[in-house]
Amino acid sequence: MSATDHSRAAGVLLLCRAEPGRVRPSAQLLNEPLLLVPAGEGWSALIPGEDSWRTEGTGLATATAGWAHALAVAEPWPVVGLWWDGSGAGFVVAAGFRRTAGYAWLADGTPLGEEPAMTALRARTGLDPVLDGDALDALTRPDPDADAAARVRGLIAVLSRTGLHLPPGLAPGVPADGLRASAGALPAAEAVYWPGWREAVRAGFDAADSSRLGAWTRGRRARALGAGEMVAGAALVMWGRRSGRRGAVTAGAVVLADGALTLAYDWWRGRA
Repeated sequence: MSATDHSRAAGVLLLCRAEPGRVRPSAQLLNEPLLLVPAGEGWSALIPGEDSWRTEGTGLATATAGWAHALAVAEPWPVVGLWWDGSGAGFVVAAGFRRTAGYAWLADGTPLGEEPAMTALRARTGLDPVLDGDALDALTRPDPDADAAARVRGLIAVLSRTGLHLPPGLAPGVPADGLRASAGALPAAEAVYWPGWREAVRAGFDAADSSRLGAWTRGRRARALGAGEMVAGAALVMWGRRSGRRGAVTAGAVVLADGALTLAYDWWRGRA
């Protein structure tokens, strides 16, 4: 299969274990063309455009890992990124500052990953360690009747036990333009874009006030957290630029921005 055929078959789904209203502020910070849709009870899906990973200049799995890490690094909820192209498919799972783990299958379904990735997926998404663990372990064993798309469908079926329900048309094997067309036809779909700092701050404040957990805390702990995030984010951005890792730069920018918004929120609520 040619590189062009691989591109046409390629798609990415970023599954966030949070409602769209909580996902939106972090998704905006990625500054990528994304569509956001509800994906079941307590889940949301983000669909990037095909040009997004082309501009990354990296492989599809690497780009997916970078987005998932950037979305999850400053949030309490995990992100599962699914990807596929003509050569295979796989997933990544990100949660906070923990290392992003991933697993892949060749196009014919041959497993390429390592067991710790399945363990990380199970722990970070709250799956049952025994019943769901057995179902995940089955995806790591040889199966001549299961190609890469079938492996990812099996993974989605396991995640559905936590409330995930993908809308029609969002399925492994569907190319990026097909995913976006299906997502865009949903009544609850919304385009996510970078609105500028003023609107980003306002959206973050609204998210914090509308959630019992809140996007940010207040008081001495908030100020310490915000300052720490800004230092860590700046360091990650500088390291990413030196090493040429765009995903690290994006993740660092998200952490830096979240730290700034945490401090701004504490100051704003203190004046209220």
